[in-house]
Amino acid sequence: MTAALLPQWRDDWALFLDVDGTLLKIAAAPDAVSVPQRLIDLLAKLGERLGGALALVSGRLIVDIDGLFAPLRLPVAGAHGAERRAASGRLQRRDDSDALVAAKRRLAEWTAAHPGTLLEDKGSALALHYRQAPAFEAAAKHAVADALLAAGPDFHLQEGKKVLEIRADGVGKGRAIAAFMSEPPFAGRLPVFVGDDLTDEAGFETVNRLGGHSIAVGVDRATHAKWHLADEASVVAWLEASLGEPQ
Repeated sequence: MTAALLPQWRDDWALFLDVDGTLLKIAAAPDAVSVPQRLIDLLAKLGERLGGALALVSGRLIVDIDGLFAPLRLPVAGAHGAERRAASGRLQRRDDSDALVAAKRRLAEWTAAHPGTLLEDKGSALALHYRQAPAFEAAAKHAVADALLAAGPDFHLQEGKKVLEIRADGVGKGRAIAAFMSEPPFAGRLPVFVGDDLTDEAGFETVNRLGGHSIAVGVDRATHAKWHLADEASVVAWLEASLGEPQ
């Protein structure tokens, strides 16, 4: 989609960006990605232009995001909002590892018996990845449904792109964005959220409710997003164009 069909850039935006599938291509495994220096520099410039009102909102843990984008340390929501670092540096984190012990044991046994699948323990959630073994999709869904019963009624299943995640009720990117919007330097600005996955839909709904702009990347499904970009490269080109950077 061309820039002419996207919302016109304004310096009073509060910009929220998903990472995998939005800024970076999704890799076969979460640790198989790298961030080009060009993108790190771009985000630093955008953050300055927006007075610090730029945050990453990701399913990854904050420690992983900081490692990918080092030395840049932006406001960030990790694990779909289960942990959040405000612009002030204040860190909030929930830990549901004790409640997920039985579910983790079941999924660890299942992944050990199904080559190519990967269990990611986020402390606040469990994510079963099957991107490298798509033939196990139906079996993975059955395994996660079984593990969800072990986790108990306070948890739910969130599907994503070749990943199934068990996480606590009340956790989501929409709530994380709303929390940022109640604090400086985001408060009083127009929220804009760019994301690609089913896990980003709650964020789209939140910014729509707040009168902002929701932008979906490469989606071929029904979505709450009002605007669209074709792929990760289009997202970076659009962000660069806002600064007059070469595309």
